[in-house]
Amino acid sequence: MTGSGWILGAGLALLVAAGAADLLAGRWLAGQRASRERPGSVAGGRCGPAWPAGLPYLAGAAAAAVLTAAGGLALAGEPARLAAGLPVPALRGPASWPLGRVLAGPGPAGAALAADRLSGLFLVIAFGVAVPASLAFAGWAARGGAGGRRGLGAGYALTLLAVAVVLTARDAFTFLFGWELMTGGFWLLAGFERHRLGRPSGALVTLSFGKVSGAALLAGLLLLATRAGSLSLAAFAGVPGGAARAAAQVLLVAGFAAKAGLAPFHVWLPRGYAAAPGPARAIMAGVAVNVGFYGLWRTLALLGAPPAWLDGLLLALGGLTALIGIAHAAVQPGLQRVIAYSSVENAGLILVGYGVALVGLTVRDERLAAAGLLAATLQVIAHAMAKALLFTASTAIGTTAPGAPAAPGGRDGDGGPEAPGDDDLDALRGIARRLPWSGTALAIGSMTLAGLPPTAGFASEWFLIEALMQQFRVPGLGLRLALAITGAAVALTAGFAGVTFARLTGLVVLGPAGPAASGLPAGRLAGREHGWPGRAAIVALSVGCLATAALLPLVIRVVAAGLVPVVPSAVTMGALRSPWVVQPVYGGFSILSPTWLWVMMPLLGLAAIGLAWLAAGRRLLRIRRVPAWRSATAGVDGADCYTATGFANPTRHVLAAVLRSTSSVRPLPGNEEPEPGRPRAAAAPVPAARDARLGYTADVIEIVEEYLYRPATRPVLAAARAATRLQSGRLGSYLAYMLVTLVALISLVSALG
Repeated sequence: MTGSGWILGAGLALLVAAGAADLLAGRWLAGQRASRERPGSVAGGRCGPAWPAGLPYLAGAAAAAVLTAAGGLALAGEPARLAAGLPVPALRGPASWPLGRVLAGPGPAGAALAADRLSGLFLVIAFGVAVPASLAFAGWAARGGAGGRRGLGAGYALTLLAVAVVLTARDAFTFLFGWELMTGGFWLLAGFERHRLGRPSGALVTLSFGKVSGAALLAGLLLLATRAGSLSLAAFAGVPGGAARAAAQVLLVAGFAAKAGLAPFHVWLPRGYAAAPGPARAIMAGVAVNVGFYGLWRTLALLGAPPAWLDGLLLALGGLTALIGIAHAAVQPGLQRVIAYSSVENAGLILVGYGVALVGLTVRDERLAAAGLLAATLQVIAHAMAKALLFTASTAIGTTAPGAPAAPGGRDGDGGPEAPGDDDLDALRGIARRLPWSGTALAIGSMTLAGLPPTAGFASEWFLIEALMQQFRVPGLGLRLALAITGAAVALTAGFAGVTFARLTGLVVLGPAGPAASGLPAGRLAGREHGWPGRAAIVALSVGCLATAALLPLVIRVVAAGLVPVVPSAVTMGALRSPWVVQPVYGGFSILSPTWLWVMMPLLGLAAIGLAWLAAGRRLLRIRRVPAWRSATAGVDGADCYTATGFANPTRHVLAAVLRSTSSVRPLPGNEEPEPGRPRAAAAPVPAARDARLGYTADVIEIVEEYLYRPATRPVLAAARAATRLQSGRLGSYLAYMLVTLVALISLVSALG
């Protein structure tokens, strides 16, 4: 065991301790908190907040910091190795069996966890974001966010532990073990508030797609293990080419893509994220989902270029995923659903970059592979930080609006479970103006995911578009067309991303006060803001979103070191034109300096203000009062303001083919005209024309769910209903079923023999 291996082991031990603390001491901590609470208190009464409730998450933050350090050492060239002691089955069997070469040997006595440069890169990305996300989780729990219930901390610790195991596993058994642990952790987080409407179904969908991805990975790894004669992941690189290797690679890509959210597997992301409570969404979306991208990167490092047809398919699906995700995010009425669907969009963008790298390896162009992987990795970094920031900010913003009915078992208060519809954008209009920490975080996260300068999202999307523009270097018309069409989809996605997050920021941050902002006193609104751990998390994530762009050349050096198992560092470093100027790996194509943007944009702003002052003098500060233009401009209140639905209507119509949007205009109750020959009831007098009111409804559907999954589930449900009839409750019937099954199996084996 190396020195960095001890650091890795310490991080894992801290996560185990965090989960145990939540399970063993959770009931006692909840009782202590309840005894200190006073009626009408906001954060634990005069005795202060119940900090012991946040201790599991503080331990998780410490563990994440330790694991980040272990990843940094691995990136620096000091790989971590830890003998985990996890028993791997020592199976034996005849060499004539399909798994004979694997099962005939004694097998390893215990699993080893190790971190090379690629593992170190993803450890730094995932757990670097987990540190501030865990701090926000600790502050939220200390303020009563978990409702005095235990189990949430254990699910959080289990998820982080599974992420660490997957990123450092060095054999197939340990890898699958960690993958199933993560599926269980996701299910626990998404199903924690199972008493609330929609939560059980969200948890079930999350679990189902986790099992689908696990089944694909199991099949792919077993195919490789039978050919390699070993469960070691390193041994899979020596598997000879052929149908088995190609099939295994397709299965692995499908399994990892299902976790990452590639269409048509993306439907679990918005449901699973929205079902999780509070900052648990930041852990799922900003930390844990990165294992899907790591799996794709590791598959590429082990097996190299896949079949050429998979390159084009992955590019097409990545572009489609990005377009579907941003289309739904642009029209969603709820804050959490907007943020969740933007994860689908970013998953598509990341997988487009990965597809460019596959094309580069297929045509044996290392520079194109490096350009695609660099763009995809930078997008992973930007998405992890921005998504954790947005979900952390939305924890304080999306609380129960005044007058909203509480969900069964829920409560209307700070940190408590939200009521149905409590994150409606119209209800939350302008609330972030009175929540400065959360509002600033929401604005910075939105700018990052919209790809606006000077954020990390702008740099990553610039690299992605530049990588797609290299299609003229690819031989063969098919791949060129795939790259060109995908580039058009990415450009369209980037445009609608700006519209989506302008809507979000304009309504929630800059808009006039809505019900949630004007209906509560300032003291109670201030009580929703994060404590010092949450504020520290917001500062860290916000600085990360901005500083990543300012220090982009340094970030590229780190990423180049982490991608060494896939492409040589010297090739990736071709992205550095000079110490502070970058290019898309290929020289002479285009250049960009996000660092100089950080210098020049403030200077140009100051210059514009100075010129305006010279031209107008003190008149520049004079307040002018003019009739308001009846639109969404600042200062227009009431019914004249744009609603979330009205702002999204142009997008809904432009993308009607993707959203399958429908709309209708109908008279509101009490305004219906009587049928011909039928007098109106006396209790409902005919209103004057100026008093008549019409209602407008608009809706979109998830086309993949509507046209793929719903038809597929009908025969399954029919078979389940038929199977229930076999449950007679008589032991003799069940024994007869078992006998028939046994005879059928024996007959099948005999026929195959």
